[in-house]
Amino acid sequence: MIKRSISSLMIVAMVFGTMTTIKAQESSAKYQMWESIMLTPDNTKLKVLGENMRKHNQKYHKDGTYEANVFNITTGPNAGKLIWDMGPITYAHLDGRPSAGGHDDDWRDNVMPYVKRMNTAEYWKEDAKLTNTSMLDGDNSKYPLLYVRYWEVNPDQGYQVDKLLKQISETIKAMDGVNPWGVYDNEMRQGLKIGRHIATISFMKNWAAMDIDRGFKKTFLKVNGENSWDAFNEGMGDAFSNSWDEIWAYNAKMSGK
Repeated sequence: MIKRSISSLMIVAMVFGTMTTIKAQESSAKYQMWESIMLTPDNTKLKVLGENMRKHNQKYHKDGTYEANVFNITTGPNAGKLIWDMGPITYAHLDGRPSAGGHDDDWRDNVMPYVKRMNTAEYWKEDAKLTNTSMLDGDNSKYPLLYVRYWEVNPDQGYQVDKLLKQISETIKAMDGVNPWGVYDNEMRQGLKIGRHIATISFMKNWAAMDIDRGFKKTFLKVNGENSWDAFNEGMGDAFSNSWDEIWAYNAKMSGK
């Protein structure tokens, strides 16, 4: 993971209403984490892949700790790819993940032959203090669109991250309405070229949510002070060397729901 001290800033995708999906499952650990695998499907075999993925998830990842969900990436440089997402889990859960009883054989024989490439396999840990997802109950159909923003942290400016994230978090929590938003740190180092250090997710009920002005700047100034906006934007420009967005659409069928 790129620790926050050297590369862990994640800012709000400033569209609200919207690594991973949040479920209201209890864990004995003090953190929640999701395993996220990006897959490039064979577009000539989408029907078979969809059917086989659904069967696999229904049999081995239907609910509980190892529940899996699938999302279609609809925008950005990875449009057309899939996200297979499992959790919330802890590292200890990985020792007991489904593998025997035909699980691995089924994935090998019935899923992977219809996948061109496994692009990434990542673990995203939720920042519980900054996150604003208590209103979510684990039903992805209620917020089927995820506005994901990835952030690449400038290694020379990591000291600014905590302050900036706190300002964003406090603003979101003070905004009117229901604004589910999560902050997730990539647990494994990505290096400077890959750059997927942090992700923020806004959970949306529909595309129309993007037309709504939720007053982020107005609330930011109220929470952080009338003269705080310019310094905030300057800090963001220094702390992050790159950022990009994706919209994920929940695929209930492939998730086995």
